[in-house]
Amino acid sequence: MPRGFVVPVVPRPTLNEETTMYDHRKLGRELGLFDSDPLIGAGLPYWLPAGAAVRRALESYIAEVERRAGYQQVYSPVLGKRELYEISGHWAKYHEDMYPPMEMGGEELVLRPSICPHHALMFRSRSHSYRELPLRFSELGGQYRAELSGAIGGLSRVRAMQLNDAHIFCRLDQVASEAAEALRLIKQAYADMGIAASRYVLALPSVDAEFNSPASKYVGDAASWAQAADLLREVLKNAGVEYEDAPGDAAFYGPKIDIQMEDSAGREFSLSTVQIDFHQPERFGLEYIGADGNKHRPVMVHRAIVGSIERAVAQLIEVHGGAFPAWLAPVQVVVLPISDDEEKLAAEVARRASDRGLRVEIAHADEGSLGARIRENRLAPYAAVIGAREAAARQVAVRERDGRRWDAAPIGDVLDRIRRDADPQALAIDDGGEL
Repeated sequence: MPRGFVVPVVPRPTLNEETTMYDHRKLGRELGLFDSDPLIGAGLPYWLPAGAAVRRALESYIAEVERRAGYQQVYSPVLGKRELYEISGHWAKYHEDMYPPMEMGGEELVLRPSICPHHALMFRSRSHSYRELPLRFSELGGQYRAELSGAIGGLSRVRAMQLNDAHIFCRLDQVASEAAEALRLIKQAYADMGIAASRYVLALPSVDAEFNSPASKYVGDAASWAQAADLLREVLKNAGVEYEDAPGDAAFYGPKIDIQMEDSAGREFSLSTVQIDFHQPERFGLEYIGADGNKHRPVMVHRAIVGSIERAVAQLIEVHGGAFPAWLAPVQVVVLPISDDEEKLAAEVARRASDRGLRVEIAHADEGSLGARIRENRLAPYAAVIGAREAAARQVAVRERDGRRWDAAPIGDVLDRIRRDADPQALAIDDGGEL
């Protein structure tokens, strides 16, 4: 936490109690998490060290959750030829939200508004057997939206985002189970992050929708859309999730489940999504070899566990008020030597904490009284206090952010306990070792 910033007193919220919502734009800047500059441009925030630490922790958590769930991480370029998005349908149905093409060597390149066309080409680049399916590609990748100036603000709505995106290529009989598992991962991530959805929405085409015509906002055919919507209804029903239909809110290529959040002003936005897509596999000619030896068309399930990292962190700031869960906190451990005599041991404790992968700072004795330093660093989940008695025994005493205290114990034992408590992956594993 940067010195000199005014830190509000914040309770540690839980998912089941009424909590104060904080404006992430104001608090995020006060806590030194992110900022912006007109020379970079509107809707293009940058991450300061504390915010970058939160972002890295969230990205690492998601990557490990996906790895355990059978996803294969890939990378793809943030540019693509205009032709790519003409094939996918983005250029015809979505180009008003895209940046204009850039001329390069006689070709037109576009900053991508979506990652899915790249993953479709990755699938197409190799032959696949039905035994390989479902094939799950995940990517934390950049994508770009030409948002209007009046719509952008803070981290919630930006022009360049990092999206926690994934695409599952599967057989038709696997679609419902894959979508259901994606929904389960989303719910688990929310529990681990300490946030909750305001509502679930089934985004459908408009009531009077036409399909696959130049004037229509939707591609494909009515039968495929109805089939995809029925599959998503099945997923929501089996998950026991209450939801609302939202006619007119579907993506241009298919219906979707949108998980909605509210910000500090009561405005609603989508964070996570599960979508079923029959369109792009057909447009890109995707195929796999079935058990019968013939070629078959896979179905594409689009899925984002936490959506854009920017929007996810905005929600974390607003819900937790800077008092993040231990695994997400920019500073997890603050070491507090009571006097100058304990400074040497404090440096050793900080080094050993850092060696264990913990994010740690020292609040030095010359920075104020112990009480003042504890208050200054109250957003850190753990305060490791070292007085003369602890130093003599090479121990530390811990005060948790919520006021609980640990008896003094050997340095290594204390740090190992903090490391276990602050391990995000322990949150996502039950006694059976499953996600």
